[in-house]
Amino acid sequence: MPSPELILVVDDTTANLEVVCETLSDAGYEVATAINGDRALKRVQAYPPDLILLDVQMPGIDGFETCQRLKAEPKTASIPIIFMTALSDAQSKEKGFDLGAVDYITKPFQEQEVLARVKTHLQLRQLTKNLEQRVAEQTADLEAALTQLQQSQIHLVQKEKMSALGNLVAGVAHEINNPLGFIAANLKPAQNYIKDLFQVIALYQKELAEPSATLRAFLEEVDLEYLQEDLPKLIDSMQKGVDRINTISRSLRTFSRSDCDRPIPCNIHDGIDSTILILQHRLKANECRPEIQVITDYGALPQVECFAGQLNQVFMNLLANAIDALEESNTGRSFAQIKAKPNQITIKTQLSQSQAVIRIQDNGVGMTPAVKQKIFEHLFTTKGVGQGTGLGLAIAREIVVQKHSGTLEVNSTLGEGTEFVISIPVKAIAVKDFQAKICVDAV
Repeated sequence: MPSPELILVVDDTTANLEVVCETLSDAGYEVATAINGDRALKRVQAYPPDLILLDVQMPGIDGFETCQRLKAEPKTASIPIIFMTALSDAQSKEKGFDLGAVDYITKPFQEQEVLARVKTHLQLRQLTKNLEQRVAEQTADLEAALTQLQQSQIHLVQKEKMSALGNLVAGVAHEINNPLGFIAANLKPAQNYIKDLFQVIALYQKELAEPSATLRAFLEEVDLEYLQEDLPKLIDSMQKGVDRINTISRSLRTFSRSDCDRPIPCNIHDGIDSTILILQHRLKANECRPEIQVITDYGALPQVECFAGQLNQVFMNLLANAIDALEESNTGRSFAQIKAKPNQITIKTQLSQSQAVIRIQDNGVGMTPAVKQKIFEHLFTTKGVGQGTGLGLAIAREIVVQKHSGTLEVNSTLGEGTEFVISIPVKAIAVKDFQAKICVDAV
């Protein structure tokens, strides 16, 4: 059985209090009293009632000021107030309604009028509470649905980007490998053939001591001595080129590796290096600026249990954003000015309490506190229309936090640069265990 509604009656006249209290008590309401505004305010703070019957004319703080103070406090603003007064002029009533009162009861009291007005406003208050609760529940449901939709969108975009990028990179690596293998396989025999040909020429020169004028002219034209000296160098250069392409191909395969359904031990540094190599075209010098310097300071990291392909996507997003920030910082600066204070990206790794920590820092434009606060929000971007989706950092945080039970933090100062700090456990832990740990830490 629900407890009866609590009604606070405020009046400095004892006789009035007794009449109203008896009427309300007989009707089944719980009644509290106060003889002035000060006591009423203290009582309401300690025990908020469901409704207040408030006398207008009282010594000290009158009813109007008491009402004004109650409505100014968020905790008591929603409590309905009915004024009790002998004043019947329209101006007093208008003032009361302006202050937030819901009704008036005139003195001397009519028992049925008091009960009817009290009952009406208590019902209205209950209906308002029910409506507010339903609105709050529906708002919570909508927010939950929106969050789920955003997460689904992030997962879908992440999956599609990884699939498209992985297929593209893996396809390029495969196409490179075919001609690369052919060239690599034939370079060594070509070197042997050239060596044999040079030996044959040497024998001819030995046995044919006096060549004809035509042969001598041709040998001078082709500069046989220079050819014999330079051709091996060309073959060596070709071998170095093949080795370089082979390194690029391995990096592409490293970057686009397909993840298993569980984390596996991987070399984090290989993933970072492969990402830098893929972004090399954006780091090179151009007509507007010198080369962007990438400084790596790798610590002694063990193999880290992770989803390497997804973690490489995080590196790609953070490094691409760093390059964007550096390009933006170059606006209005000359080539010489940029060279004097070069664009730099510094990548540091370290082991800290069983956590692999990766720091990616640039000396670009930095962020304002407002941007920094929103940087990981879904669909938030500072880039122009068509230049950014607002999903890159949201996806990065999703991968680090949800997939790897880690943290992704940002430190930034406007005009000085930005640092992103990734921290993930060396030994993978289940997401549910990670969430339980968060709850324990929060307590």
